[in-house]
Amino acid sequence: VQLQASGGGLAQAGGSLRLSCAASGLIGSFSAYALGWFRQAPGKEREFVASVAWDAGVTTYTDSVEGRFFISRDNAKSMVYLEMNSLKPEDTADYYCAADRLSVPRRNKYTYDYWGQGTQVTVSS
Repeated sequence: VQLQASGGGLAQAGGSLRLSCAASGLIGSFSAYALGWFRQAPGKEREFVASVAWDAGVTTYTDSVEGRFFISRDNAKSMVYLEMNSLKPEDTADYYCAADRLSVPRRNKYTYDYWGQGTQVTVSS
């Protein structure tokens, strides 16, 4: 199983970045999984950012990114995305994608079965 995240980098406050995550080797169909994005800043615990249901019909966000970040998925390509707008310095973190065999989106990181490596996002003020 591999979840390959990409798209991180350096952005200025107010700018945008788009993260991508490519999945391969999942047991069963990619479309059966809920997918999530989490982030971990230095010295802090990994926290929930956003998640999307198997059919993209339901999305959830942590309050601090609501209205600025948008999660989406393309089941045909086994991809999940995180569009990040109006970036703030406090968004600086390593961002991780994850897959949950329960197809509904959840916020608890311990419920996710598979994790990708992080992609670093740095937002300068």
